[in-house]
Amino acid sequence: MLEPLGPEHNEADYTAWTGSIEHIRQTPGFAGRKWPARMPLEQNAADLAKHARDFADRSGFTYTVLEPASGDVIGCVYLYPPRREGYDVDVRSWVRADRADLDEPLYDVISQWLADSWPFARPDYAPR
Repeated sequence: MLEPLGPEHNEADYTAWTGSIEHIRQTPGFAGRKWPARMPLEQNAADLAKHARDFADRSGFTYTVLEPASGDVIGCVYLYPPRREGYDVDVRSWVRADRADLDEPLYDVISQWLADSWPFARPDYAPR
């Protein structure tokens, strides 16, 4: 289940990514990026507030991936302006290390969602 990411997800989001830094760094689309990098919980809350402002301003769309049964944060999906020429959106996603089996299914679902529900013709979404 996807839900816009915001400060209300702070503790669960923080737990999800801080316990999965190495897995996220090995996920296509995250190599060579500054994040994930350790930060205090309060700084994570500020980061989530920025994502919520971007969403409200329609300048970027970050979704938390929630486990439907429990509501636990199991990952994230980011849609932001393209960083590379020839694309119309930069897309990245990650899941917690203990849910690595969902990397490919999430990629497939997001790829289909982009094709069906978004106006992007050329998403930059690193294949799994």
